[in-house]
Amino acid sequence: MNKKIISSPAAPKAVGPYNQAVEANGFLYVSGQLPIDVTTGEFVPGGVKEQCVQIFKNIGYILEEAGYGFENVVKTTVYLTDMADFATMNEVYATFFTEPFPARVAFAVKGLPKGSLVEADVVAAR
Repeated sequence: MNKKIISSPAAPKAVGPYNQAVEANGFLYVSGQLPIDVTTGEFVPGGVKEQCVQIFKNIGYILEEAGYGFENVVKTTVYLTDMADFATMNEVYATFFTEPFPARVAFAVKGLPKGSLVEADVVAAR
């Protein structure tokens, strides 16, 4: 297996012992992204809508660094701390993805790193 580490300076650095993304065998695996603004190193101000926008921007920076785009995404996972935010997340999600949409799972979790309201990861393919 040929494995390539992907790191975009436009996206925040990993908050633990992992990489922003790994490309292997024609797939790009993007790690869970938090709503961190790389210019401040902090979460973007606002609620779940603003956090979702920042997360998908960060994912976009990583995809671009690896030569992919949102149209290459085949699977997404979205983690919410409150399922009441599902509709808001969907609203933002639809501004980044177009038909044919990738497969997706979204579910509620008890908590997320650094107190985030949402986190998302994606898998893209060439």
